[in-house]
Amino acid sequence: MPAKTILLADDDSAIRTVLNQALGRAGYIVRSTGNIGTLWRWMAEGQGDLVISDVMLPDGNAFDMLLRVKKQRPELPVILMSAKNTIMTAITAAERGAYEYLPKPFDLNELLSVTARALDQAKRKPAAVEMPGDDEKLPIIGRSQAMQEIYRIIARLTQTDLTVMIMGESGTGKELVARALHDYGRRRKGPFVAVNMAAIPRELIESELFGHEKGAFTGALTRYAGRFEQAQGGTLFLDEIGDMPMEAQTRLLRVLQQGEFTTVGGTHPIKVNIRIIAATHRDLKAQIAQGLFREDLFFRLNVVPLRLPPLRERLEDIPDLIQHFLAQAEQQGLPVKQIEPDAMERLKKHRWPGNVRELENLVRRMSAIYVDEAITARIVEQELADLAEPQGPSPAGEPASLSEFVENHLADYFAGFRNSTPPPGLYNRFLSEVEPPLINASLAATNGNQIRAAELLGINRNTLRKKIRDYGITVIRAPIPQR
Repeated sequence: MPAKTILLADDDSAIRTVLNQALGRAGYIVRSTGNIGTLWRWMAEGQGDLVISDVMLPDGNAFDMLLRVKKQRPELPVILMSAKNTIMTAITAAERGAYEYLPKPFDLNELLSVTARALDQAKRKPAAVEMPGDDEKLPIIGRSQAMQEIYRIIARLTQTDLTVMIMGESGTGKELVARALHDYGRRRKGPFVAVNMAAIPRELIESELFGHEKGAFTGALTRYAGRFEQAQGGTLFLDEIGDMPMEAQTRLLRVLQQGEFTTVGGTHPIKVNIRIIAATHRDLKAQIAQGLFREDLFFRLNVVPLRLPPLRERLEDIPDLIQHFLAQAEQQGLPVKQIEPDAMERLKKHRWPGNVRELENLVRRMSAIYVDEAITARIVEQELADLAEPQGPSPAGEPASLSEFVENHLADYFAGFRNSTPPPGLYNRFLSEVEPPLINASLAATNGNQIRAAELLGINRNTLRKKIRDYGITVIRAPIPQR
């Protein structure tokens, strides 16, 4: 079998040299150029089994070229590369029919793997569609490797109607991703309906999701179209799906299985024509193990899992995020601000428990309340100090730390034995009296999740189960503080 020919276009001669060598060693014939014109001439002549091109070249961009390729040589796979690593680059590449998009810098082994797949598989791509916006209108920001992978997954998923489960801590941008999947997907002309399961009272969930008929229950004075009906032809985003009660989970599963639902008090089924995107900050597998979430519903929703990284895992994105939020603040009438390098470095060292939402709120606050044009390291330190845990005793006289709490109370306890001998077995007695409320508090803090409670305590899950059994802990409730 003759060697496959790859047409390579990049205006950086160093990149051309590296790729020429790598692809040549892999057994391919490579023709390389630094401009679109030559590349297009080769393709028009019928040359090449695969194209690898940078997006931006001196005489044009590969996105426009893709439209011509799909008309004249639709069987020719194209791999695009770009140093402009935004979500819109990835989405546009997918929309225009690229086989794959690789953000620069990329791993050579990954490029060779993608090249082999592209040559071995005939992959059909949808025709070009009108793009609804530009980079600035989609606030998913970041050039880190973690975000590049998110962009690539989003770009692929916009070409499908697959159900997606978005997982991530609070503040990581789960609804933004859901919105991007809708706005750049097949259902963009339909409605996008978002519902937060944690914000709906348990007794109203079925009515809120599926609607109700007039007179279905006390207070149902008119017919109400639920979220499923409102989202017909579009996307339904079920946020915080882990907070859905079990009875509502059962009905949701039935709807997903049968493709239809009835309103509360209704008798006629309504066909479902929507895309489902779910999101949660909870560990659903742990909830399944505790009987709090249906396993069959999990598999129905988790067709494509998408994990959003917390901000602490992509600290290199902080400068881009800050500039974006500063620009937003200026557009909203807040004073123009510049951030000094020392202040930026201090922000990159923060752990950001509230993730991107916490950073956005901080930038907005600094833009609003400080007179100086420059945001300095001193300002940042002051703001972060205000966000931190209070140090020293609180106004109510409570201790600032667990060690201080124990020390103070033990001092009072042992003071009673100054003139007498303490009872034997004091250590074990102390543990037996302290461990049950400690375990109870950890379970209450994690809503009964034994896996997370064990991690919080720093002990093995089996050890925690044994202690729960030995101490006879049956009621999980937050301890009442003594004042």
